[in-house]
Amino acid sequence: MSPHPSSSVQQARERLAARLRDFRLDAGLTKRELAVRCGWHESKSARIEGAKTPASDGDIRAWCEACDAADRAPDLIAANRQSAEMYVEWRRLQRTGLRRLQESGATLYQRTRLFRVYCSDVVPGFLQTPGYAAALLKSIAAFRRTPDDVTEAVEARMRRNSVIREGDHRFAIVLEESVLRYRIGDADTTAAQLGHLLSAMALPSVSLGVIPFAVERTVWPMATFTVFDDQRVHADSLDAAATLTAPGQVDAYLHAFHGLSGLAVHGAAARGLVTHALAALDG
Repeated sequence: MSPHPSSSVQQARERLAARLRDFRLDAGLTKRELAVRCGWHESKSARIEGAKTPASDGDIRAWCEACDAADRAPDLIAANRQSAEMYVEWRRLQRTGLRRLQESGATLYQRTRLFRVYCSDVVPGFLQTPGYAAALLKSIAAFRRTPDDVTEAVEARMRRNSVIREGDHRFAIVLEESVLRYRIGDADTTAAQLGHLLSAMALPSVSLGVIPFAVERTVWPMATFTVFDDQRVHADSLDAAATLTAPGQVDAYLHAFHGLSGLAVHGAAARGLVTHALAALDG
């Protein structure tokens, strides 16, 4: 499985630093000579080459010009921006509230044809009822101290989720059985959500599998992720949201999804696990 997203960012910085170092060596420059040409202190050259200080667009441009490699700067700048943007703190994403975050994903949802979704913690947004979504988003807003726009955010999520019943989208979804047992909201909210899952299983666009507690694991439980059309992965952690597009990273998540899907039961067996979770609410 891929490393934590923040590690992927550091790896991207190290790759950039290595390329800049190669440019310097190819130009026959010492760190001090490079620093003189760039107009900064020698220690800055060392920090950038050591991937200890992130290089700005201007740093990359100056470095390449000093090494007579100005034509290489645009590609390096683009790669550097991608690495900086792929791991974004939730605090930054949600500082204007949750509604805009729900709306921001609408275009991606509309253009995606195949969604592969693995959830180990909560029911995926595609399949959430308004009550479940409200309880979940309320807890997120309180935890992250974001503006209270939960009502508007739920409405935006429900509009976004229309893709599950419209167009030619397909959804391959795998849940851990624990997702069925966690109570988000009160018992009635959870019961309504589980009932909705049973209904969703009948949709022709949805393949929903559940990994039972008792299954012998060949792939460990991991953090929730979504793969969009084999091109892009959203992998979330407590502190940040990562967007991964490098082919190697996407392939790792596809490999993980394949393994997790192989552990899941589908059809009547999956419906049985949902039904048992519903019955347990009365216990």
